[in-house]
Formats: sequence, C-alpha cells, structure tokens
Amino acid sequence: MSLITTLARMEAVREGRAQPLTTVRHRHLSERPLAFVPLTTAGEAGAPLGALVGTDRDAPRLLIVAQPRDRDLRFAFLAELAEEIQPYLDSYGDEVELEERKETDPETGKKVPVQVELCQDAPQLLVPSAAGVAFVRLLGRSMRFRRTAEQDPETPFPAPARVPLLGRWLTHYGERARVPGSCLLLSLTELLSRHWATGQSNLEDQHLGSLLAWIDPPAGVPGAEAALRAESERDEAGQLRCPPAGPSTDPAFDNKLLAPAMSRYDAARAEAAQGVAGGAARLRLAEAELRGLVESQLRPTWDALWHGVDLLRALPEGTRVADRWKRDRWSYTGHRDRVRAGEPPQPKLDDAVTAAQKLAARETAQAQLDAHEALDDPLVMAGRRLAGEAFAGEVIDVEMAWSDAKVPRPRPLVTIRTEDRPHLAERVKLHRVTADGRAQSGEFAGLADLDDAADLDGAADVDGTADVDGADGSGEGGSGEGGSGEAGGADVVGDPGDTDGPGHALVVRLTGGMGRGKQPEPGTVPEKGDRVCWTLFEHAPRGGPELPDPESTPWTHGGPPDAAAPAQGPQPDPMTEEDYL
Repeated sequence: MSLITTLARMEAVREGRAQPLTTVRHRHLSERPLAFVPLTTAGEAGAPLGALVGTDRDAPRLLIVAQPRDRDLRFAFLAELAEEIQPYLDSYGDEVELEERKETDPETGKKVPVQVELCQDAPQLLVPSAAGVAFVRLLGRSMRFRRTAEQDPETPFPAPARVPLLGRWLTHYGERARVPGSCLLLSLTELLSRHWATGQSNLEDQHLGSLLAWIDPPAGVPGAEAALRAESERDEAGQLRCPPAGPSTDPAFDNKLLAPAMSRYDAARAEAAQGVAGGAARLRLAEAELRGLVESQLRPTWDALWHGVDLLRALPEGTRVADRWKRDRWSYTGHRDRVRAGEPPQPKLDDAVTAAQKLAARETAQAQLDAHEALDDPLVMAGRRLAGEAFAGEVIDVEMAWSDAKVPRPRPLVTIRTEDRPHLAERVKLHRVTADGRAQSGEFAGLADLDDAADLDGAADVDGTADVDGADGSGEGGSGEGGSGEAGGADVVGDPGDTDGPGHALVVRLTGGMGRGKQPEPGTVPEKGDRVCWTLFEHAPRGGPELPDPESTPWTHGGPPDAAAPAQGPQPDPMTEEDYL
C-alpha cells in the first residue's frame, strides 16, 4: 500500500466517507456490458445455485438450480447460461476494421506489412467481486471439455454445442483477467477500490454493499455505520438486508429458508414422478418458491453492481485507457479466430514456454499499467512522487550544451526547483512527456546552487571544482560525494538527500526527444518558468527477449521429448465416469 493510499484511508475514517484515489477512470467501461451475478451452494464451489445475467439492468434473466445435487439440473443450468451469454459474445465478432501489422514471412524470414482484421469492439463481463472472477474460471474449466453428441455420438452425457464453446470463452476471459489493466472481465469491488479509498480493510472491501456504503453513504450517515449496516443488519426473519455479493450464501438463509424449501421441492418432485394427484402442481409451487428465494439473494447485489457502474461512469476516462482496451480487442479477435478455425480448447496445464510467456507478458503489462496511470492522473503521480519515483517543479535556468562526439548533439542542462525528494544517483535515466505528447529522455546531472541562499537551507560551500560538460557528465559534481562542478553555469553539488530545506534545485541533462539536428527542435527544450515533471520509470516499458518455440525447446524445459525417451512428468489419472460430469 502506497503512502498516499494510507493517507487517503486515514482521511476516509476522519471524514466518514471514501476518499478518491484518482481523478480519472483507469479502466474501460463498455456501453453495453453483460452483468453476471452468480450464487453457489454452500460447501461445494462447483455446484451453482442460481444467477442473474443480462445487459438490461431492469430486466435480468434469472437462472436457478432447484436441486444442486442433481447433475441433470446443473447441466440444464449451464445450457441456459450458454444460451444467454454466448450470443452476446458472438455479437461483436463480425464488425471489424482493418489494421496493418508486421508479420514474419515464412519464406524470407523478414517482417512484412499485412492487413489483418480487428474487431471494432469487444464484449465485457462484469461480476460483483473477485470471487466472481474465480467462479468464471471454474465454470470455464468445467465446461470446455464437455463432449457434444456431434463430437462423440457414444458419449454418455452429451452437452449442447454451446456449452463447451462458452467454456472456452469463459476460460479465455478468466485468463485475460489475470493480465493487469485488462477490462474484458472486471470485478466491481476491485474496480471501485482502485478509485476510492475506504476506512476499512481490503478484505472488507470485497463486500460490494459495504464498499458502496463508504463511497456513497446515505445522507447524514457516516460510512463506517452504513458499512456495518450493509454487512450485518437483518430483517424480522433474521435474514440479511444486504446479502453477500456472491457467490457464497449466508448460513442463516441456507438453514432457515433454502434447506426447507429444497426439501419441499424434493418431496413434490417424488410425488410428481410417482403420479400422485396434485404432485405436478405442488412441484411448480415448490420451484416457484425456490426461484423467489434465490432472486431475493441475487437482486440486491445486482442493483448494487449497476449502482457501482453509475459511480464509475461519472469519472472521465483516462487518456491511455483506449490503448489498453485496444489490446483487449486484439485478444478477443485472436480467440475468435482460434474458435472459428476449429482449434482444440485450452489445455488443462500450460507447457513451460507458454507459462513463461504468460508470466513475462503480465509483468510487462503491470509495468505499463503503473506508468500509464501515473501519466494520466496527477493524483496517482503524486503517489509516485511521494515514493521518490518522480519529481515536479519549475524550470529556473536552461543552459545549452553539446556533446563532444564527432557530430555534436545538443545536451541542454535544465535546472529545476522542486520540493520532491526523488531517489536519484549520478546519471540516472529520467523520462517526461512534452507538451505535444512526445516522450523525452534525460539524465540526472546533480544538484545546483540556488540564487537565494535561503532557499538552499543549509547546503554548505564545498572546496574543489570539476568541470561538468555536456559530453559525459564526468567529474565529482553530481557524484553525491559533496563535490561541485560547473555545468553550463550551474554548480552541481552533493545529493538530493543532503538538502533538508523546503526546496532544492536539480540539474537534468536532456539526452533525447529534441530531433536529429544540431539544434533542438522548437518546443522540445523547456523554458524558464515552465512546470515540468520527470519520472524515474519508463513510460513505455517493454518485455525481455522472445522465448523459443516449443518445438525448439529441449524436453528439460517443456519442449517435445525424444520419441525414444521415456515419458517425462506425472502421468494423468485414468478417465472415470466423474470426468464426464
């Protein structure tokens, strides 16, 4: 947890209301997302009890499993779920635009430009909490290997064609949710807690009702009191007024209402099967009772989910959110192409190369997300400044200098007055965004004496000088050892940590982003009086080198083993009847 997040939580406790952590929305919200609020049976995570699903907030579709122990009813639930979600996923697959990409020519091995399809938009799934994201992954794993009658006419439990297809899509969305910044599958609690800081713990923030009570409490009610009501207040029957945000159920609901209703359903079902007079009517009544009970647990969470969406839509979208959403569109388009090409479903376990590629991609995505959020949002950048990873200030002097290379290049020295305390060392790489949106690089050259001695606040005079030119920045100045040196008219002294006053001056040598001429292009060098912000982190971090193809990887690292060699690794368990259920 960053310092600014800790301060915001303390402020939320004092004010009795959640405090904003951002000034913009850092995730994409679709114009027509599909909300999915699941509910599972206590004690068995893979046994669904019901769900509300749909794109219309006022008319969701209710799906229930009247008896979760009956596998036929569970399979019927999955079939109905596929009928509701799969058309929504498919509806975005045909509206495409052409994008130019460079791909390797298999004959020449060179990169050549090709025209490829990119879906204009992608479907987005919203679930109440992180547990809902885990349940989506579980559904995908349990559905994508189901066999259909078309695939295997002799399969004992054939599934409708859409069931394994939906399983593949849910698996893809569940995997994509692990990528930082991805918005194909979003958890409302994680999304809200990214943009607001409450006065409760991160674990308590997973309760959607409690989280919303802090962000938007009733008039005159402190957030802590409103959150306590959302978590624990019960009605006259002993039931929670705000049920948990799924997929788990409340034990009081299970014991007092759900279990007796299921017993009546089982009895009516047995009577209907035996042909007892009135058994069919009692079965319909029992099923209707169960539907009402399940809906009573799901509807408050459904309404809370859309309330959270309204709060998020009130925030303006960050500038770089569209770029990350475009990567999600590429991900959706790629999976669409794999499905249409008839490729098999995702394996149960990734091979070593694929797992390493996924890990490297997620690490790169996390670094890019952190950089993008800071560049889009001054409040997030303030947190990076407090952490010593960036600094901002006013330009008080600019001195032109050039390198000593055969073809001299401009290396201006920019002196910046700042109150920030970045973690700088000699020649640390720095980055900033210019006024026209281009990236510019620089390096730390040292501290500079301020014109007003009072502003320096205790920086002692030091003996010995060394000339610091624009070529290599060598010399004792800026080394952090207390030496000083002239750098285009600015004396470089000590280290930022040596200054205890309210402000100090840092010298930055510009090394890029000024064009290719001997003179910097207009507007690329900040002028005296400008406000600038430099960061110690890259704005567009890239991953490491590409990993070899699985065919080129030795069996010791997950590649194909030699045909004559014995099989490596543990062998799978033999198939049983349970594998088909």
